Amino acid sequence: MNFEEPLSGMLHRIVAALERLAPRAAPRIDFDASAAFVWQPEPQSFLAVKTVNRIPLSLLKGIDRMIGTLLDNTERFANGLPANNALLWGARGTGKSSLIKAAHAEIERRLSEDKSSKNHSYILKLIEIHREDIASLPQCLQHLRGSDHRFIVFCDDLTFDADDTTYKSLKAVLEGGIEGRPENVIFYATSNRRHLMPRDMLDNERSTAINPSEAVEEKVSLSDRFGLWIGFHNCSQAEYLEMVHAYAEHFRLGTPRQELERGALEWAVTRGARSGRVAWQYIQDVAGRLGKHITL
Repeated sequence: MNFEEPLSGMLHRIVAALERLAPRAAPRIDFDASAAFVWQPEPQSFLAVKTVNRIPLSLLKGIDRMIGTLLDNTERFANGLPANNALLWGARGTGKSSLIKAAHAEIERRLSEDKSSKNHSYILKLIEIHREDIASLPQCLQHLRGSDHRFIVFCDDLTFDADDTTYKSLKAVLEGGIEGRPENVIFYATSNRRHLMPRDMLDNERSTAINPSEAVEEKVSLSDRFGLWIGFHNCSQAEYLEMVHAYAEHFRLGTPRQELERGALEWAVTRGARSGRVAWQYIQDVAGRLGKHITL
């Protein structure tokens, strides 16, 4: 310590050191600023999304049962009734994340129109958390707990690799922890895997464990925390063409039906798949060749 240093300078340094050690004040969050936000763990904040990138519910074809199931669950939650965390799993490009975003918009619209509902004062917000930020989910939920709003926390493409132990903390947050999930929060996730783990990871656990069934149960129990499983599968050719026609009519492309279908089938062959994503990419190509701008 420099004894020749003025007392005021020493006090200034001590105060500065104490401020660095003090816990960081929680950010002030204005959830009225937007209908959707992206969670940012460092520094902790919710980034308002001005325009959500989503497809209208009417353009989601071939998944009517999935739409009805998720809408029912979301509407019950939005009205303060019991509802389940949901895992939308299955083939890529089949509309899993599009359905979550469209369902949020639809239920938000219904709430705003239903002035007779005693719960119409609830406002439904969509919060996206990135896969790499899942470890910070407990901190995210602390900011949402106690709010007058209700929140869908949404994670797209939620999967875990062999060396990733983040799934253990996620299990406790969803169900089973001391605090548990806040009453005003529901968790929706999409994944290509039903159990959120690679099949070879489950097989390895089964083959190397002393008690194979217990080892697999540890991995599989995460998906059990989702009370609602909604499976998505590759669409048929008829469903794929229905999606293409719905997009073409919505954007008034004016392409003759047979020409549109022929091009759509050729496009699907080059991509090696038929799905809503492939149909949308084909429509973008058609619109581009016609010199038309399309926005959702």
